[in-house]
Amino acid sequence: MSESSVVTVRSPGHLDELLKSYKIVVADFFTTWCAPCKHIAPIFDTLAEALSLAETVIFVKIDAEELRDTAEKYDVRILPTFITFLNGEVYQTVKGADPMELHRVVDSLVTEVEADPLYGGRPGSWFGAEIPRGYRDITGQIEFKNCELSNARDDAGPVQVLFEPGKPKVLEDGKGSIKDYVQSGADDQLLLYIPFEGSVKLHTLQITSIPAAGQDEVSRPEVIHLYINRPQIMDFDEADDSEPTQIITLKPEDWNAESTANIHLRFVKFQKTTSLVLYVQKGKDGADAVRLDRIKIIGEAGAKREMGKLQKVEGEE
Repeated sequence: MSESSVVTVRSPGHLDELLKSYKIVVADFFTTWCAPCKHIAPIFDTLAEALSLAETVIFVKIDAEELRDTAEKYDVRILPTFITFLNGEVYQTVKGADPMELHRVVDSLVTEVEADPLYGGRPGSWFGAEIPRGYRDITGQIEFKNCELSNARDDAGPVQVLFEPGKPKVLEDGKGSIKDYVQSGADDQLLLYIPFEGSVKLHTLQITSIPAAGQDEVSRPEVIHLYINRPQIMDFDEADDSEPTQIITLKPEDWNAESTANIHLRFVKFQKTTSLVLYVQKGKDGADAVRLDRIKIIGEAGAKREMGKLQKVEGEE
């Protein structure tokens, strides 16, 4: 196979083999003379680079003139036409060069495999707020074992509890457990280092914080500084002296009924993110500590650093 993430289908039998070998096949029916096909091709290539996964997800191109019978079989009458297949069956079709619709259809199909550990998804995920349209939960792209946390209470939960897919226990039984959240120790500041398995695009952070009722000394975060692409966790002096990628100030009305804030990032600044440092610079005035229960990362996944090449199948050049 070539270095491209997109495979060119050479025969009907080749397509049949791909449909048998991959859970998801995203097909682009095109012709060499079709101007709209050429216009949308870079977008298709970008999706392929980001979402292709060995033995699971593959993106293919099919010349509708060379493989006329295949095009007729799938009722391709408009160029380009994009057809997504799930387990060998047609899932959805996009007719015409519509980038937004193509993104939407492919994204909806990807959610079908988000529970697959190979893809980094996690079954049974709970969300404290709605995921912005066109994006998905990429929390599974985190290198969990390499996450770090500074100034946390020793008797609270480990840093990894922040990324647990399930609902915080306190929202289920009203009590919860100190091991199910993270709380600062010496003061109302926390430093969290989040490395990713590859380069990702960050769109939204969902932060859930549920301080116990009547405990004014423990608060939700109020001011958060974000830094990207650091090789390791920063110390507090370094964080205070460095220019943040983005500063976030949260108001009481930003927290919903699920105690979650949907924080929209300046997407253009988080296009190629390999790590994120989240610095809770302060909590509510007068608070002695801050508490974090869950963090969800919403955006677009990239190719993982350790992801193998797509499997070569019979009939592929």
